[in-house]
Amino acid sequence: MAEPACPGCRDLLQRVAELEAQVAELTRRLDEAVRAGKRQAAPFRKGPPKPDPKTPGRKSGDAHGKHGRRPPPPHDQVAECHEAHLPDSCPHCRGRLVETGTAEQFQTEIPRTPLLRKFRVHIGHCESCGKRTQGRHPLQTSDALGAAASQIGPDAQAAAAVLHTQMGLSHGKVASVFRTLFGITLTRGASAQIDLRTASRLEPDYQLILDEVRSSEQIAADETGWRIGGHPAWLHAWVGDRATAYGIDSQRSAAVLERVIGADWSGILSHDGFASYDRFEAAIHQQCLAHVLRRARELLERATRGAVRFPRQVIALLTEAIHWRNGYVPGTWTDDQLDAHRGQFDDRLLELVTRPRAVPEYATLARHLWNHFEQWFAFVFDPRIEPTNWKAEQAIRPAVVNRKVWGGNRTVTGARAQGVLMSVFETCRRQTLSVVDHVSRTLRWFGNRLLPRPLLLG
Repeated sequence: MAEPACPGCRDLLQRVAELEAQVAELTRRLDEAVRAGKRQAAPFRKGPPKPDPKTPGRKSGDAHGKHGRRPPPPHDQVAECHEAHLPDSCPHCRGRLVETGTAEQFQTEIPRTPLLRKFRVHIGHCESCGKRTQGRHPLQTSDALGAAASQIGPDAQAAAAVLHTQMGLSHGKVASVFRTLFGITLTRGASAQIDLRTASRLEPDYQLILDEVRSSEQIAADETGWRIGGHPAWLHAWVGDRATAYGIDSQRSAAVLERVIGADWSGILSHDGFASYDRFEAAIHQQCLAHVLRRARELLERATRGAVRFPRQVIALLTEAIHWRNGYVPGTWTDDQLDAHRGQFDDRLLELVTRPRAVPEYATLARHLWNHFEQWFAFVFDPRIEPTNWKAEQAIRPAVVNRKVWGGNRTVTGARAQGVLMSVFETCRRQTLSVVDHVSRTLRWFGNRLLPRPLLLG
């Protein structure tokens, strides 16, 4: 077919060819995404290997790094001592061996035999009121006798709760771990009951965590999908200054957070673009720039010719603000200078979002930036504010992994226990406290006047 002589027709045919190539590329990507979603390993697949991967192993020279070595334990902690004697003769030539000295080697092993405790509970009654009373040892977790006299110890209960809630093992796998590694018989139902009982004992800590989040100057919020009894639900995460709280609710609305901190909370709230957070009118809002950058980069991948200009401008503006904040030295700017600097970013953003956009996706992004115009550069005036809600996203990531393993909770009670346990475990991590030790002490303290209550937030 002869090439058209009209310049306009040639440009039109060239544009049609570009659009056809773009449609073919998008169709190919869609087919790959549909096929990948049907594979069992799709969530963990990262595509083909890199053409020039880095050499595995340690680097040479100055970048080699330090070798980690397990230090020998203190001698007063050694429980067993065994002799590794020389053989009767040389294993190479059968010659006579002469001992020239000894050396030490240490080994840390897991206990394969369970430790069984027996408590002789002394029972009596009061001569004045006649009420029955029984003794309580500091290692006991309950006063139950009779059919419930055989129980799991506090450390074992804490380990079961950690394996399920923090490590993501199902109740069946928790029972299998106890049977295989420790020789302790445990059922799925017992593992579930341990979670419920532990959450009930940790309820005072959960209330302390909620109070700590309520009094925080900054809160990062995020949410993800969850399931309760097979029905859709939402798991919310709120990261405060010193504590992290979780809550599971049937709705995504920020009303769950409002019940915790109150609608008049006036701190700094970092979140994604979910409009429900706008109900906190007294708070200083910082929208997550990572969400907008991700959205602009996706638009840039599909853009051609002059259409690449708008997403590039958005990416450049937000990235410049983040780099400035990351390089800011505290105390070098006055409040007036910071306010003027933020005004410059606001003006540049205003110029971008007020121009008419012919591409519908660009118009939608510009409208989103305009609707939350005051919430993008709060971190420029106060560099202590994070430009993204990465803290909340990191806090919610373990829950996403657990959801992939066992899908959610079966009952509302289990969902409540899930939120309590996750909150206490994550706050323990942030406070550099041992989760197992804290839970074990809490189980032994509950109802026991002989022990002081363990502190989570001092």
